[in-house]
Amino acid sequence: MLAPSPENLVTSESVHPSVNSRVKRLIDIAGALVGLVLTALVAIPVAIAIQFDNPGPIFYRQVRCGLHGRTFRIWKFRSMVKDADKLKHLVQNEAKGNIFKNRNDPRITRVGRFLRRTSLDELPQFWNVLMGDMSLVGTRPPTLNEVSEYKRHHYQRLAVKPGITGQWQANGRSRVEDFEEIVKMDIAYQNNWSIVYDLHLILKTIQVVLQKDGAY
Repeated sequence: MLAPSPENLVTSESVHPSVNSRVKRLIDIAGALVGLVLTALVAIPVAIAIQFDNPGPIFYRQVRCGLHGRTFRIWKFRSMVKDADKLKHLVQNEAKGNIFKNRNDPRITRVGRFLRRTSLDELPQFWNVLMGDMSLVGTRPPTLNEVSEYKRHHYQRLAVKPGITGQWQANGRSRVEDFEEIVKMDIAYQNNWSIVYDLHLILKTIQVVLQKDGAY
């Protein structure tokens, strides 16, 4: 039986207040502009490092599901070998549930491990924020394959825009390996959302990133 579509389970009647918040959008735009300046500053050295380590595309693009299941292309600096998605079936999933994680994923390059540990690989996502597909703070943007396996309660994650950071990124990052725990964190974010809470999570994420805590 086909899984129910996100549009059927996350309706206009359940629009989260963060979606229509002008203040949140203004913060997103301001943060995205600052983030894109930082991206431009590191783009050349990152590009050179990627090419020396593993020649190929500088950027990685992947279709993800955003608000109410609408699809968009997410941008990152490439941290894996070229065509890594085609090799995914060769790597064991160490996470529990509907996510994929492996602490020693052989597809990750040497430069890629540094980019992930410092979160530099995430910088191009500020473009997604500026375009309105993402927010600075939200839920983790799932892949199409992940959403195709969703159970009914998982669709609530799509009631807000996906974020560069969020509840789970600020509280464990890659150490959180249980999908149901991520779902609980995402729902808790929606229930506790406010502009002040967004700013708190942004500041906490900056602290976690500077400490290189929990990423792999």
